[in-house]
Amino acid sequence: MLQKVKNILSFVRFSHTVFALPFALVAMLVAANGLPAFSVIIWILVCLVSARTAAMAFNRCADWEWDKQNPRTEGRHRLVSKRWARVLVCSALLIFVFGTWRLNLLCLLLSPVAVFLIFFYSLTKRFTAFSHFFLGLALATAPMGAWAGVTGSLLTWQPWILSLAVLLWVFGFDLIYATQDTVFDKKAGLYSFPVRYGNLAAFRLAQFLHGLAWATLAGFGLLSDLGWRYWIGWSLIGMALWFEHSLARSGDVKKINLAFFQVNAFVGCVLLLSVIFELWKS
Repeated sequence: MLQKVKNILSFVRFSHTVFALPFALVAMLVAANGLPAFSVIIWILVCLVSARTAAMAFNRCADWEWDKQNPRTEGRHRLVSKRWARVLVCSALLIFVFGTWRLNLLCLLLSPVAVFLIFFYSLTKRFTAFSHFFLGLALATAPMGAWAGVTGSLLTWQPWILSLAVLLWVFGFDLIYATQDTVFDKKAGLYSFPVRYGNLAAFRLAQFLHGLAWATLAGFGLLSDLGWRYWIGWSLIGMALWFEHSLARSGDVKKINLAFFQVNAFVGCVLLLSVIFELWKS
């Protein structure tokens, strides 16, 4: 049983939850100006984890045959059968919708939009070189949903600005990550920005997008009236993004993986800690 659980977690790359989760928690904390009710925290976490699980399992089903041929992903289909992957999609989706209902009416009404966005990304590599944008759009729903879960409203600029930062950030780092699959994607007839425009163009666009994301996080800090603790975190994030691009430019696959996971996990965790320390003092 333990091995089956490990297989499922590996199948949906549960460790990659560290990308969207910190931004959602930041939105939750700022929206509540501290900690919201315990039940709100629980249901926000339930929605985040179930939505991401459904999205990743759907992605695995959609790319099943390609994943078996790609040297980087060829072991994924051995972790969970395709039948159980579909069961996982449906189960996680039901939990997500139930969680939105427990939060508030706005979250429930917006749940079909969220489901469409997180599923649609998996199909975009078949027809556009900007599938990376749609991944960013899918992950950008996390802070938006967390803010709505706390306040029941999106009639303020902060969740939109934070979600824009997530979109730009994810768009950028997925461009870097996609350079690992350029050769395979060309052979398989799949679209991606590196396939169409080359790896160098992907690195340059990622650098531009991350500069915009960093500036957008500054806008979020100003709009939320956050103090010096936030700005220390913001400065560290800028240095981490610079380090990420210095690793990516090497073209070394190991360094690209380091840039993708460790550095971007650091970005999210630093942002969350800076907001926690900022709100803690009040």
